[in-house]
Amino acid sequence: MVLLLVSFTAAHLGAATLIDILKSELQRNYAGLAKTDPPPYFMDYEVTEQVNVGFTAALGALVSETHSHVRGVDTTVRVGDYHFDSYHPYKGSSGNFTNFSQLSLDNNPNQIRRTLWLATDHVYRASSRRLLQLKNDEQLLAEQKDVAADFSHETPETASQLPEPFSLDTAAWLKKVRAWSSEFIKYADIQASSVSINGRHEVRTLVSTEGAAVEHGTNIYRFEVSAQGLTPDGMQLSTFASFEAADAQHLPPDSVLQAAVKKVADQLSALLKAPAAEPAVCPAILSGRASAVFFHEIFGHRVEGHRQKDVAEGQTFTKMLGEPVLPSFLSVVFDPTLRSVNGTDLIGRYDFDDEGVRARPVTVVENGILKTFLLSRSPVGQFEHSNGHGRREPGHEVVSRQSNLIVKSSKQVSDRELRAELIAEVKRQEKPYGLYFEEVASGYTTTRRQGLQAFTVVPLVVYKVYADGRPDELIRGVDIVGTPLASFRKILATSDRVEVFNGYCGAESGTVPVAAVSPAILVSEIEIQKKQNSEQKLPLLPRPSPAAE
Repeated sequence: MVLLLVSFTAAHLGAATLIDILKSELQRNYAGLAKTDPPPYFMDYEVTEQVNVGFTAALGALVSETHSHVRGVDTTVRVGDYHFDSYHPYKGSSGNFTNFSQLSLDNNPNQIRRTLWLATDHVYRASSRRLLQLKNDEQLLAEQKDVAADFSHETPETASQLPEPFSLDTAAWLKKVRAWSSEFIKYADIQASSVSINGRHEVRTLVSTEGAAVEHGTNIYRFEVSAQGLTPDGMQLSTFASFEAADAQHLPPDSVLQAAVKKVADQLSALLKAPAAEPAVCPAILSGRASAVFFHEIFGHRVEGHRQKDVAEGQTFTKMLGEPVLPSFLSVVFDPTLRSVNGTDLIGRYDFDDEGVRARPVTVVENGILKTFLLSRSPVGQFEHSNGHGRREPGHEVVSRQSNLIVKSSKQVSDRELRAELIAEVKRQEKPYGLYFEEVASGYTTTRRQGLQAFTVVPLVVYKVYADGRPDELIRGVDIVGTPLASFRKILATSDRVEVFNGYCGAESGTVPVAAVSPAILVSEIEIQKKQNSEQKLPLLPRPSPAAE
């Protein structure tokens, strides 16, 4: 077990030497493949290097630890030309050729060059076969006159913007997570729990045949608490809290983290005793964090550029440029250059995307009007250039993805006034109650044409808000459901205070870190359904008595 201060910087890896090896092998392979038929017109190598360190404790005991260091390369070989190439979207697929081929950690040139040679050969063969298949489809070729190009021309960047040195005092953190996880021993009704700390240092190095040569990276430190339990009627419930930062020193003080552990335990214990929700349609307030997930799921995914040119997608907003898609008092900006909001670091930040395009803020909706989409180097309609949102998890192909989603409102009131407006709306609609969504776990959405254009947001902590002055009532087992366009029309107002939700988003190009920032929102109507019951049974045996210290 490592109980020392873990410290790591990119300088230890000889990153400049890595770039030299990558450039040399890229030029050699590109020149060699230029003699083949069909020849490639573009190639790049993106090397991702990750160091992961972490601990997880449960009930005062260490249950897992992570110490990993890996480096690998994703290879792109585009065959054809910028307008029509082997990555052309066809029947819901745009080609998936790369794999994460592991590379030497100590810049051994023999291992790196041989790996690049084999990876390039593999990707070229698969890419050229797909281009041949595409060119043999007469209907596809007949449709190309009015279709956007497959790859954009971009000015190649050369830059080195490495992250700050990475360090984690593992001895101190191990002691903390062990001690804090023992809080759950006091709660007989909680079946599983954990407290963890994880740090990840990532450096990405990209070179291309256009002349790009970019090094950049991020550090992410994540403290997480989670707890699970089972109600007598067989419903599985969970609560969690997490804190993310680009520097371990930016995490909240120990007193705040320790209080979060107790809050998670108390919330779950209360939920396990709370009445189950019933399907309902009523006015509601979504807290800033709940609203952030709401916008990420039902809006953010639908403005990702590749969905606008894929016929298998629902294309909710494809033909709505210049038209209102949100209330006129709302604007939405995606800004991967933004490092923090109100002292909270945003983990959707990066300097360059995974195609070597410099990050930039993008106003997607201005005063309710749709202005553009999130774009990679795959042009969409009138938008011929990337706006720096081509992203991927290593081992996947790049597509357009979200970064830091920022919801801005010009119709703001205080939290107290927003609650008063909720109660007034409940009375106006003659509903028995409204809802307050305090905390959410996640969400998911269907964007494909073959499925219902719908979304689900999974709340953790939800209260009934009564108009007659009764105290708010905690309820359990709630899912928010609905369709996107209808849901947007029901936003009435927002609070004047924003909150941050940091998380990890999974989609076609794998899992990437994202953030969403939003004020609380008041909606005139929201639909909830009862969470599916697992029908599990409580343990037959009593819980073991805590061991004496």
